[in-house]
Amino acid sequence: MEQNQPRPQNYLVFAILTTILCCLPAGIVSIIYAAKVNGLYAEGRYDEAASASKNAKTWAIVSAAAGVLFIIAYFTFLGAILAGSGGF
Repeated sequence: MEQNQPRPQNYLVFAILTTILCCLPAGIVSIIYAAKVNGLYAEGRYDEAASASKNAKTWAIVSAAAGVLFIIAYFTFLGAILAGSGGF
């Protein structure tokens, strides 16, 4: 079977990194979608592969954003605690 569409990016590395470094639940969803891309493409289901690719990227970005927001919240809270206790 000849493929006339390019294979969509699977974003698996991005998904794994955001799972490990940022936000586990959203990262796992990203990994699941990323793992589907190549199989769907190989079966000739290009539209579904493209959708899975888009979902993998979206969930990896959500995971990264959640990680960044958590870090900001953590340091803001820590700063407030230290400022209140006279630590600064």
